[in-house]
Amino acid sequence: MKGVHAAIVTPFDRELNVDHDGLAAEIDRLIGNGIHGIVATGTMGEAGSMSAEERAAVVATTIAAARGRVPVSVGVSAPTASQAGAYARDALSAGADGLMVLPPLLYRGDRRELVEFFTSVARAADLPMMLYNNPEASGTDMRPQLLAAIAAEVSSVRSFKECSGDARRIAELIALCPELDVLVGGDDWALEGISAGASGWISGVAVALPRPCVKLWELCAAGDLGAARELYAELLPLSRFDMTPKLVQYFKAALDELGLGAGPCRPPRLPLTEAELELLRSAVGHATSARV
Repeated sequence: MKGVHAAIVTPFDRELNVDHDGLAAEIDRLIGNGIHGIVATGTMGEAGSMSAEERAAVVATTIAAARGRVPVSVGVSAPTASQAGAYARDALSAGADGLMVLPPLLYRGDRRELVEFFTSVARAADLPMMLYNNPEASGTDMRPQLLAAIAAEVSSVRSFKECSGDARRIAELIALCPELDVLVGGDDWALEGISAGASGWISGVAVALPRPCVKLWELCAAGDLGAARELYAELLPLSRFDMTPKLVQYFKAALDELGLGAGPCRPPRLPLTEAELELLRSAVGHATSARV
């Protein structure tokens, strides 16, 4: 889980059916532009609006399109361990490289319940697991000490995606679990997280602008913080949409602005208002001025 991993959108056609050709083209474009990994059926992928059969088909298309060029991680988050386990088995059957798992949705479990939940998902599919901490999306905030405790009891845990917005947690997780990968999960604090030692970045803005995001990673790896700050400033207006409830609408609209349309969003997500689109267009214009 090193480098920049694109949290892909799921393209839909006008009838809101999955556009598998568009999805395959998206994967090919991202890999061709240097992305180090793909994360499918997460929040950005509107996984919650798809049936189990649709999710399995999206995963299969993604893995087939990647053709082993980069690792593919699959989001399997669900309200129950049995549902998440079923998604995990589909991911295993399709040839996924790993799983990304939120705590149980719609229920704030305690430490004992969270360990049992992740253990059950791990039993369903023998794949490396990424524990995904996103308090806004799941309702549960797994702080570093808790994540480390779960990882100590669930042997398949190999990485953490930290999306609380608190960059201090990156360094704390690295100190607690130096053998595991820690990934930044938010675009508008990516530089802070990478500078704190994160081994990777799972990015929404990278779906629209993969090259600048990869370049940002490379500049940080080379220790060229001055150039990294300049590039980050260009990306920030667009990146800030990532930590909002309408991130999917904003990044699909960004793809439209760039001539890379991914189709509409499924309800309950509605199209952006004209005022929201104006903000988005301004941010896209700012980001595309970045020199890479």
